[in-house]
Amino acid sequence: MADGPNNEVPTFNGYHINGVDFNTKQRDNIRSVQNSGVFLLANAMQVASARDKNPITEDMHFYGVIQKIWELDYYKFRVAVFKCDWVENSRGIKVDDLGFTLVNLNRIGHLSDPFVLATHVKQIFYIQDPLDAQWSVVVRCPDRDYQTTGHDEDLEDIEVEQQPFIATMPSIETFDDVVGDDHNNYIRDGDEGIWVENDIGQCV
Repeated sequence: MADGPNNEVPTFNGYHINGVDFNTKQRDNIRSVQNSGVFLLANAMQVASARDKNPITEDMHFYGVIQKIWELDYYKFRVAVFKCDWVENSRGIKVDDLGFTLVNLNRIGHLSDPFVLATHVKQIFYIQDPLDAQWSVVVRCPDRDYQTTGHDEDLEDIEVEQQPFIATMPSIETFDDVVGDDHNNYIRDGDEGIWVENDIGQCV
């Protein structure tokens, strides 16, 4: 790592990491799905103004859109990074009366720090606010957990409970061999039934 990564950096329009597909905004523009929205929760220093001498450090939410996907090659390993347009926190993010988070994707901030590790972000979606086209509602995706690698040995400790499979049909009782009044045994108590004489003079 002391020598730095390879000077040749491959770029991608889409990247699959941690079980999630990410796209650049350019690729999203020609597709019917949206995979370029990202969310980052980071512990950052906050200051009220340039004269604030008592900054505080606390968790901050960052919302962005992936513009470029790079893969840094350190020869022994590779690291994926996203270059994003991050929404300005002070004037680009708000919470409405119903508790929904809205962002103004046109208010870009954090211009000096656009990069983020691909493993540090979560995927989100933006839905345009029908009341104000300048704002978009943030929709968070459920966390995905892909712990297996697809090999058979990963499934050895997994127990699946299911009903046993029987290849043959079970035996079925019929009334073909019933003679005389024995068929009364199959009538529920209290039900007298109706006897009907058929064409050959037998009661059924």
